[in-house]
Amino acid sequence: MSMEQDDRYIVGPVLKALKVLDAIAQKGHPASLTTIASELSLPKTSVFRYLRTLSAAGFLTYDANRDRYSVGIRFRALATADKSIQRLRECALPALTEINREFNETTNLAVLADNHVVYIDIIESTRALRMQARIGSRDPVHSTALGKAILAQLPLDERTQLLSDALPQRTLRTITQLKTIEKQLVEAAATGVAIEIGENEEGTMCMGVAILDESGYPVAAISISAPERRVTAEIRPRLIERLKEATAEISQKLASSPWQRLAGD
Repeated sequence: MSMEQDDRYIVGPVLKALKVLDAIAQKGHPASLTTIASELSLPKTSVFRYLRTLSAAGFLTYDANRDRYSVGIRFRALATADKSIQRLRECALPALTEINREFNETTNLAVLADNHVVYIDIIESTRALRMQARIGSRDPVHSTALGKAILAQLPLDERTQLLSDALPQRTLRTITQLKTIEKQLVEAAATGVAIEIGENEEGTMCMGVAILDESGYPVAAISISAPERRVTAEIRPRLIERLKEATAEISQKLASSPWQRLAGD
């Protein structure tokens, strides 16, 4: 597809508003409407609307006394989240890679986002049969070992909120009955590992363990996923042990440097 064809799908006002936001963020100090409009060669009336909209959304802050705009709390939260994600990936990658090499099965790192888990790193198996998830993709929290591992460690009020909506049926084996899920979570909390078999993807088995911060709050989770037939009774305890060792190692690394819990976790 050519650039000309791509341009048809660009929303002009949104692009201009983002340019306004970027211009203020790049300055590092409060800026006026006149300054931003001049630098971007845009009409002041348009820039004014973008500035007010971005301020209403929390991405900018308006100082009425000085008539100046600066980056807002929402913008800073996004920047912090990005740094936290990068720090989490840096701490987890060596362990994910080592487990992947040892067992040649897919290892995953995910965080909570509303009532879903978002994959932020995946080290794939080189075998023909492997899971379908990709970095950036989302899966329901209730149908994944990653999600169950996090849910099992959450405070009860947060867990209840995440499971309050209707739970989608991903496969024929997806558990959607709240009482049954709660029993799974009690077991996961007691054993330290969550296991799902074919609930999120047919024929696949996943084992997940939460990554805890210094307060014991689950900031993320890692998992091993493989075709169910490859996870034999003999190998399963070894996989679980390695996951627990890895999460302890990752938690220790996170504790050794500044860490901010991700918004929405």
